[in-house]
Amino acid sequence: MTSQPYRIRPFTPADADGAAEAYRAGRPHLVTTPEVVAWQSRLPHYHLLVAELAGRVVGTARFGPVTESTTPHQGFLTVSVLPERRGTGAGTALLAAAERELAALGVRDAHSWVDETPEALGFAAARGYRKSGRAGHFGRLDLTAPLPPLPPVPPGVELRTAADFLDDPYPIYLVDIDGTRAEPGDLVLDDQPYEGWLAEIWQRPDQDHTLTAVAVADGEAVAFSAAQTDGRGAYWSAFTATRSSHRGRGLAKLAKAHSLHLAKARGLTAAYTQNDAGNAPMLAINAWFGYRECATEWKHTRSLSG
Repeated sequence: MTSQPYRIRPFTPADADGAAEAYRAGRPHLVTTPEVVAWQSRLPHYHLLVAELAGRVVGTARFGPVTESTTPHQGFLTVSVLPERRGTGAGTALLAAAERELAALGVRDAHSWVDETPEALGFAAARGYRKSGRAGHFGRLDLTAPLPPLPPVPPGVELRTAADFLDDPYPIYLVDIDGTRAEPGDLVLDDQPYEGWLAEIWQRPDQDHTLTAVAVADGEAVAFSAAQTDGRGAYWSAFTATRSSHRGRGLAKLAKAHSLHLAKARGLTAAYTQNDAGNAPMLAINAWFGYRECATEWKHTRSLSG
């Protein structure tokens, strides 16, 4: 297939359907919606380019600075192209344009997650992206099959949902921040400010507060399992976390079990998750639920400073 004259330009709201399709095509484990893509494009520090051919969006580049990194000049970058248009120059053009914009924003190191396929890994290597030893595993759980029974709820603990915290989500924020500090990662991150957390996490259009389970101990939110949904039967485990003062009691597993049972009762058909390959506790929890690995991606980095 020969190269095509792609038009690389900024995202517009009219591109939402095509951009979502380009992101998910051939990757059903990535749960998103056009509404989410349009919402993300309005976030500070989030940039979105599209590749257009004959009036159709065939690829996207998502990029921006990592604003909470304690190491300066760090950025993220992800390129996605429809399967039938790969190898025709769309990805190369998107990547080059996104790198130029990142460099203009002062980013020196671009961090990207690359699908574990020969084509994707070869594309990244040929363009100077260095593969690290860090991998992320995606898992799929069939929600039409029976789930393990809910674990027993410990004395003094009750299960709620995030919908009970709509008037004041700050207790959920505290669990999220505490849990994020323990997450594996290449970069050291500052705590996300509350207002930023509200705008970028709590208010996501696909964030399902009625399926996000919260474990409360002695009146305090101490663990949660956040759920996002796409309106087509898919469920995404956005983050499962426990406050450091309450770890080792099985509360993350309890919250996730409650969330999955709620999702199944609603009629959702498939649950997806992603975990760092080094996150043995969460991988063990997901294996207990019956998640099966369905895809892997690898962290890559490229210096944009020459």
